[in-house]
Amino acid sequence: MTQRLEQQIAFLNEADKLKSVMRATELCDNSRYENSAEHSWHLTLYALVLSDQAGPDVDINRVIKMLILHDLVEIDAGDNPIFGEFDAASVEAQEQVAADRIFGLLPNDLADTLRPIWEEFEAAQTPCAQFAKSLDRFQPPMQNLQSGGGSWIDYDVTEEMIAQRVGAKISIGAPALWSFARTKIATFFKVRQASKN
Repeated sequence: MTQRLEQQIAFLNEADKLKSVMRATELCDNSRYENSAEHSWHLTLYALVLSDQAGPDVDINRVIKMLILHDLVEIDAGDNPIFGEFDAASVEAQEQVAADRIFGLLPNDLADTLRPIWEEFEAAQTPCAQFAKSLDRFQPPMQNLQSGGGSWIDYDVTEEMIAQRVGAKISIGAPALWSFARTKIATFFKVRQASKN
């Protein structure tokens, strides 16, 4: 029993490191960049509040598990902003190694339960994973809109880039959320363009 508890606490202590992984998205109040732990927490709240946007085959409890686990690998692999430049295959390989190490801290039965949830999210083939991925892509634009542009300005992002890299993924699991976001994003870029003229 003591060894099991030691392993559980070791995993939880390791997970604390996610609080030090900084992301490219600013907080809604534009005061600073968020960290990956804050992002994961916020996404679980998105899932809880926006559960009415999920399809009939989506188990919100499973989605919440996915979202609280999905970025743990960033402890080792770091965050790769969607509008940044990176080699996707290399990142995927780094994340798999990170998952081996981090989930490997757990007792075997817990590792065998939680690692597949993370894998399901990564594969994005099930309704639960597709909805979770949609929320993961939906939250940053909502924060960018609230903060006055955030990472879109930092990365010189266009409306078309958002539609291609973000919109396509949101619309798979939550089409109404993409419709909502697309309208808000279009207005943001229209106002921004008008202010430049």
